[in-house]
Amino acid sequence: MFRNKMGITGFVRATVFGPDGKVKRHPRTWLDKLLKREGRLMISKNHNIVTDEGDALVADLLQETPERTKVDTANGVIGVGTGFSAETKGTDALVTQTGSDEGLETGYPVTEGDWAAADDNVVQYRAIFEAGDLNDTGIDEALLGNGTDTLAYAEITPTVDVSTSDTLQVDWELTFLGS
Repeated sequence: MFRNKMGITGFVRATVFGPDGKVKRHPRTWLDKLLKREGRLMISKNHNIVTDEGDALVADLLQETPERTKVDTANGVIGVGTGFSAETKGTDALVTQTGSDEGLETGYPVTEGDWAAADDNVVQYRAIFEAGDLNDTGIDEALLGNGTDTLAYAEITPTVDVSTSDTLQVDWELTFLGS
């Protein structure tokens, strides 16, 4: 019997850079203080949920005449917020918005590998919230979308704190799996 399992997996990495351009650190815990070490780097990695709406966006792109807006350099956005709640695949996961959505960096999305090479099925997205774009503590969620529809949603854990002098870079990867 022939079986085919297809799916989309992915992960999100959120990195906070201080005004000096270096990766910011979380405050030291009591154990860090005891061991005389610095706090952990403010880099959070987690898996994402491709929403039902995201599945529909991908299916739409495979049509001869797509009807929905692509998640591309011109229209793609990443938003962040402080109200993580989506544990399962939902129709449309929206963040409890912090600041405004940030457009994708020029040249994104890109595939990680060249055609017919390793990782040619991995699509990468990046948005950078420049200093002054955000000022919030406990940022714990992100969405990837086109400004109207949500392709994917993720928890940012551990949470990150971004002041007006910090920069937040969000990197997102989606891997399209065959059988």
